[in-house]
Amino acid sequence: MVAIPYALVVPKLWNTTIEAHRQTVRDAILETTWALVSKHGLMSVTMTQIAEKAGIGRATLYKYFPDVESILTAQHERHVASHLAHLTELRDQPGTAGERLEAVLQRYAIMCHYRQRHGTEELAALLHRNEHVANAQQQLIDLFRDLLTEVAAGELRDDVAPDELASYCLHALTAASSMPSDAAVNRLVAVTLAGLRPPPS
Repeated sequence: MVAIPYALVVPKLWNTTIEAHRQTVRDAILETTWALVSKHGLMSVTMTQIAEKAGIGRATLYKYFPDVESILTAQHERHVASHLAHLTELRDQPGTAGERLEAVLQRYAIMCHYRQRHGTEELAALLHRNEHVANAQQQLIDLFRDLLTEVAAGELRDDVAPDELASYCLHALTAASSMPSDAAVNRLVAVTLAGLRPPPS
């Protein structure tokens, strides 16, 4: 009887299935940890609790992440990447540059508003000191600047450079996190947009 050797290359379907499983486990770890820390506080959550709640063994958990902080950082990075992707879609949608700029600023303000209602101050202090937050802010400024440079002449003030106007938008709209309602957020966006227009002659 002739032995048939195994293929040297693992079938693509097998690789895809394994990768999908790993992603499912990773997602479960991220979401479980965020929920536990939001409910009980950062210092109260252990890797054992996370493993139990996610339905995996501790050894498996440690194959993915070394500690609670690294899990939270990964979840935050995923959240930020999702927001940036959505804002990029708005930037690239049909319409005038002015319309797209308003849509992007409106959405960013709403994101800031609701971000404050998820997690805790303890979580915010931990996650907003990381380098990826500074990188995300720079990506936002670049995105705003791209739109600002597209806005037609006469619709945008020309006494301030687009980079500076982009930074103004970022910091002005961050105040949406402390606004009491969606209506207040809308007013903040209107004020921010007004600040971008040419001053009266």
